[in-house]
Amino acid sequence: MSRTPEFAGSLPVPASEDASQPDNRVLRWPLSPPQARAPSPILTAVNAYIESQGGGEGLFPTPIEGFNIVRLCQAILPMRGIYRPSLCVVLQGAKELRIGEDVLEYGIMECLVVTMELPARGQVVQASQTTPYIGVTLEFDVAMMREVIEQMDAPGAVPASDLGPGLFVGKVDESLAGCFERIVRMLGQPKSIPILYPVVMREIYYWLLSSPNGHQLRKLALPGSNIERIVKAIALLHTRFAQTLSGEQLAEAAQMSTSSFHQHFKALTKMTPLQFQKQLRLLEARRLMVSEAAKVADAAYKVGYESPSQFSREYTRTFGMAPKQDVMMQQSLHTKYLGRAVRSA
Repeated sequence: MSRTPEFAGSLPVPASEDASQPDNRVLRWPLSPPQARAPSPILTAVNAYIESQGGGEGLFPTPIEGFNIVRLCQAILPMRGIYRPSLCVVLQGAKELRIGEDVLEYGIMECLVVTMELPARGQVVQASQTTPYIGVTLEFDVAMMREVIEQMDAPGAVPASDLGPGLFVGKVDESLAGCFERIVRMLGQPKSIPILYPVVMREIYYWLLSSPNGHQLRKLALPGSNIERIVKAIALLHTRFAQTLSGEQLAEAAQMSTSSFHQHFKALTKMTPLQFQKQLRLLEARRLMVSEAAKVADAAYKVGYESPSQFSREYTRTFGMAPKQDVMMQQSLHTKYLGRAVRSA
């Protein structure tokens, strides 16, 4: 079962979600609006693959594990989920991602690079029937990325004082675009994938690591970096999200002092460990109710809540409507976006 940052265990949520939040600041890398337009060969290849899978819109898995295509004909409502280490390239349309109080915007021939697992809220903001949103997502292979770093002559150092978020937006240049075009064309010749795909992936890592934001990605792959330490704590939160974990326990897992751990955790994830854990609990509860037909109280207890009423209040505050109502909407959206063209997510 492939999992991508675009639809990783979540579906569109009501427009009222987080309505009480103040206006968020917008972060862009680079700061200037994109001027480039997606090369037609990539769009042609992507659309041809979509039509070969029956057409329509939604998430389209491919024969390549971790590589998926998304086409949407309308600017759908926000999607909250766990974004995993991956790359999302926009070929047509535009998206935005909200994490904590920050908003990242990215459009045609820009890419979102996620360097660690993060609860966030994404939304397609530009799409239509005549010009649908089209994007491709690619999960990272950290082991292969480390091999590429070791072979680079001057990979560059990871700034010790860098406390930026664990994701960024950058431009897709001709070299990177060419790699994705070759991957899309492999989909029509599945026998070529085991031989050619690893080669192209190494090239993608090289161009990403050589980019102006390459040091951000190196933080994911280099042993001993702060992001690697925080990832260890996040792994503990994932495996024991239903339990109460102290800051000291998480800091110990990260092999950091408690004060340093909290500083770096907040800088990288834009939330506190408690807020992070709450997001994990609520997203897992939603999955249980939507995919496994769990009752509200059962889902609440299973993810660590002692009071179903408290669970319902926090769920409503996060997703914009009560659990039962939200589950009905999620199931409807699942049928619309994932039920025909999409077989798994």
